[in-house]
Amino acid sequence: MAPSRDDQSGRNRASRPPRKFRTPRWFKWLVRHPRLRDSFARLVGRYLAWTYRTTRWTFHGLDFIEPTTKGGSPGLVCFWHERLPMMPMLAIRAQQEGASMPTNVLVSGHNDGRFIGQAVGRFGLGTVIGSSSKGGAASLRNMLLLIREGHNIAITPDGPRGPAKVAAAGIAQLAAATGVPIYPASAQCRTHIRMPSWDRMIFPFPYGQGVVVCRPPITVPRAEWAAHLPIIVAALDAACDEADALCGRGGGRPPP
Repeated sequence: MAPSRDDQSGRNRASRPPRKFRTPRWFKWLVRHPRLRDSFARLVGRYLAWTYRTTRWTFHGLDFIEPTTKGGSPGLVCFWHERLPMMPMLAIRAQQEGASMPTNVLVSGHNDGRFIGQAVGRFGLGTVIGSSSKGGAASLRNMLLLIREGHNIAITPDGPRGPAKVAAAGIAQLAAATGVPIYPASAQCRTHIRMPSWDRMIFPFPYGQGVVVCRPPITVPRAEWAAHLPIIVAALDAACDEADALCGRGGGRPPP
């Protein structure tokens, strides 16, 4: 019996390689010009602030990160790059509950990284220039200094260039070198759009429902950082699955 047209089309779709997305040219052009980049960053920051205010948020696992907000023990707050536009809400909630420990977001030294730093700066977040994969000795020293001064570091281990949801070794190496725990986190909004970027970044819409999830901390022994990299990836994926399921986007139950 010959396969049906639907069967053939399904096989064709399955055999195609996944579509690769790149950062739009207009965005690269925009962030290349300092004045335009600054204006656009302020606009995006205002939009996100409006979205955060009008979204009905629920939070899960906040007790896991209390050592980084009230306990005086710094940590590495870790999440995938695609969730970045929603993650400042975690800092906002911590500030509302009296958090006193500052948090710095690791961003690249390229124009898009500086744009991100400017956009999230209005939410009480600082920035440290570097990369989870190619930060160099200078950025590593800066992060070590900030951690010693009691600052948290927020890291997207698949940034700034991807591949999406593939963690660079830097996150495990930094945790092993400093001895501070990694706090996997994620967020989701029921109404959002996926951007045409390499990570298919999730950009939330206002007047919806949102979820922020924190998972149990991960401590990385100095001699076993490489073996812990898959553990970190699995925890980040679990945080995303939990946020999606709680927000009604995943079609399943949150992981245990």
